[in-house]
Amino acid sequence: MANPFDPRAAYAAPVAAPATFDAGLRSYMLSVYNTMASGVLLTGIVALFMARGGANSIAAQIFLQPGFLKYVIMLAPLGMVIWLNAGISRMSESAVKALFWVFAAVMGASLSTIFLRYTGGSIAATFFATSASFASLSLYGYTTKRDLGGVGKFLLMGLVGLVVASIANIFLHSGALDLIVSVIGVFIFAGLTVYDTQKIRQMYDVVAGTDMAGKSIVMGALTLYLDFINLFLFMLRFMGGGRSN
Repeated sequence: MANPFDPRAAYAAPVAAPATFDAGLRSYMLSVYNTMASGVLLTGIVALFMARGGANSIAAQIFLQPGFLKYVIMLAPLGMVIWLNAGISRMSESAVKALFWVFAAVMGASLSTIFLRYTGGSIAATFFATSASFASLSLYGYTTKRDLGGVGKFLLMGLVGLVVASIANIFLHSGALDLIVSVIGVFIFAGLTVYDTQKIRQMYDVVAGTDMAGKSIVMGALTLYLDFINLFLFMLRFMGGGRSN
């Protein structure tokens, strides 16, 4: 899911010497990656904790039983993303960071169900495959000189179609459509990883030296976090081994 956060209409970047700019850009991008990786780690820890115990786990008690709480947990991350994007200009940097960590924790609760459906070994294998793919794709997005703006627009349109098809298949229960959605999902989020990395890199030109830099780091981390998680989930459909019990 691509993040539309863009403060460039309200802030202008100061001119910096090339050496200073390069050092600042590296620091900025490292902060984005570190924040994103920390969010993924927190999500994994929460998911593992809630799935401990299998059929007797907290996740099983919430998601496999009738009740309203599971829908709150499933929809809360979407609400937080909308909240962040809508209120970013009014929120303090510390509030933006706090909401990101809460979001990552709630996502962990929501994703804990994958441990009830897939084997731990297949989840681990998919995670490492996703990590390697993500690193390669993001590195390309960071280093390429090609303008990916047009590609990004095409991917965003494809993302809308992917969401519509996924919702439709909830009612259709089509195995063929599920396979098509999974394949397209992998390609879309692979492309978005490249596009979003370039966009985040370009954002540094705008926010460097302003009080929006810290918020921009968090929002960049959130964007890449969403790309990573969605890429992981679509790859898990192919690589994940189902539990026998």
